Amino acid sequence: MMNELIEALRLVLAPDVLIAILLSSIYGLVIGSLPGLSATMATALLVPVTFYLSPIAAVASIIAASAMAIFSGDIPGCLLRIPGTPASAAYTDEAYALTRKGQAEIALGAGLWFSALGGIAGTISLVVMAPALAELALNFSTFEYFWLAFLGLMCATLVARSSPVKAIASMLLGLFIACIGMENPGGVPRFTFGITELLGGIEPIPVLVGVFAVSEVIRAMVSPEPPPLPHRRFGSILAGQLHLTRKYWRQMTRGNLVGIIIGVLPGAGADMAAWVSYAMSKRFSKEPKKFGTGHPEGLVEAGASNNASLASGWVPSLLFGIPGDTITAIAIGVLYMKGLNPGPTLFTERASSMYALYIIFILANILMIPLGIVMIRVASSVLRAPRATVMPVILVCCAVGAFATGNNLFAVVLVATFGVVGYVMERNGYPVAAMVLGIVMGTMVEQSFVTSLIKSDGSLLPFFERPVSAVLAAMTIAALLWPVFIWSWKRIRPRHQEQAL
Repeated sequence: MMNELIEALRLVLAPDVLIAILLSSIYGLVIGSLPGLSATMATALLVPVTFYLSPIAAVASIIAASAMAIFSGDIPGCLLRIPGTPASAAYTDEAYALTRKGQAEIALGAGLWFSALGGIAGTISLVVMAPALAELALNFSTFEYFWLAFLGLMCATLVARSSPVKAIASMLLGLFIACIGMENPGGVPRFTFGITELLGGIEPIPVLVGVFAVSEVIRAMVSPEPPPLPHRRFGSILAGQLHLTRKYWRQMTRGNLVGIIIGVLPGAGADMAAWVSYAMSKRFSKEPKKFGTGHPEGLVEAGASNNASLASGWVPSLLFGIPGDTITAIAIGVLYMKGLNPGPTLFTERASSMYALYIIFILANILMIPLGIVMIRVASSVLRAPRATVMPVILVCCAVGAFATGNNLFAVVLVATFGVVGYVMERNGYPVAAMVLGIVMGTMVEQSFVTSLIKSDGSLLPFFERPVSAVLAAMTIAALLWPVFIWSWKRIRPRHQEQAL
C-alpha cells in the first residue's frame, strides 16, 4: 500500500497534472460564477481538452473544475439573486437576503468555507466506501449489474424535482436514443433511418454538450439581460466562519451525511443534495421563522451538502460505471477514453491511480479556499461581462468540442439538435438529467439483460433467486411502483377528507 501511495503522489505532483488542476480550477470558478452556466456545462466543455492530457491530468481537470463551479455558483446568487448553478438555487434567496442586510461577506464566506469542508468530507467517504464496496462488487454477475443499472434509472425518477411521470418520460427518451445504431447484442442496425452516421450510435458527449451548454445559449437569447452588479468592496471573506462552524457543527455534519448519501444515489447529484439539505435545515431548525430573512444556518447545511455529494457521486461511477450525476456521466466517458475502465478491478489493478484521485479531490478542495477568495474579489468584473460577448464564445467552444470528439461535422449537428431538445424539455418541465442517465446506462442495461438470459438459457428465475439480485430487484420494483403509489394517494386522500366532513 505504501508503494502505491508513493506512486500516486508521484502521479499527482507531475507538472502537467498540477497545471491542469490550477487552470481547471480557475476555469471552473469563472464558468460557475456566470449566471445560467452550470458545473455540468463547464465539465462538458472540458472534454475536448482532455484528449490531449495524460489520464490522471484529464480526470484531475474534471474534478477541479466541477468542485470550483459548484461553489462559485453561489457568487451571483448572493450578489444578484441569480443562481450561477442549479445547486445554488436552493439557498439563493437566503444568501441574497444576507447581502441586503449588508452581510455579503458572511454569505460568500459560508459558501466557500463549508463547500471546501463538505468536499473533504465527501472525499473521506469515497476513500472509506469505495474499497469496501469493491470487495462486494467483485462477486457481482450480469444479473446483479442489470438490477443495479435499472435501479439507477429508477432513482433518477424518484429524486427529480419535477413530476415523476415527466422524469420517466425523459428517461425513456434517453433509453430510446441509446438503442440507435449497431452497438447492440444482435449487431442489427436500429433506428438509423438510412443515415450512415447513425450506425455507430449517438455518443453521450455531444448529447451532454448540447443539452447543457447549447440549451443555455438558447435560453439566454430569449431571456432578458440580468441587472448589472453594483460596485462594492468586500471585507474579510472568512471572518466569522470558525464561529459559524462551532455554532452550526450539527447542521454541517448533517449536511455532509445527506450529501454523501444522495451523491451515492445514481442520477441525484449536488442539485438535489442542496435542496434536500436546505429543506431539512429549515425543518429541524430551532429558528425556522428566520429562514428567508438572511439566516446563515441553511447556507451552512446546504453548502456542506452539495460539495460532499460531488465526491461521493464517484463511488458508483468508479465501481460500476453508473454515473452518480451528470458530471460523473461525463467523467465515465473520459475514464474509458483514457483506459481507466470503471469497475471493481480498477481498485486492485490500478490502485495507484485511485489513490491519485483521492489526493486530487483533497487538493482541489484545499485550493478552493485561496482561489475562491480571489474569485470573490474579482467577481464584479466577471459578472459584468456582457452576455452578448460570453454566449457566442460558448457556442464556438461547443462546436469545436463536438467536432473534436469524432472529427466530423455530424457531431456538430447532433450538438445543435440536442441543444434545441434540451431547451424544449426544460421549458416544459422534463428533466434532461434523466434523459442523459438513460443514454449513458441504456447500453449497460440491455447488454446485462441479454447476457443474463443467454447464461440462464432464457429463464428469468436467476434474476430473483440470487440473494443480492433479489434484494436489488425488490428495491427496483419498489422504486418503479412509487410514482404510482403517490399518484393513487393524491387521488384517494381528497375523497377520504370529503367523507370525513
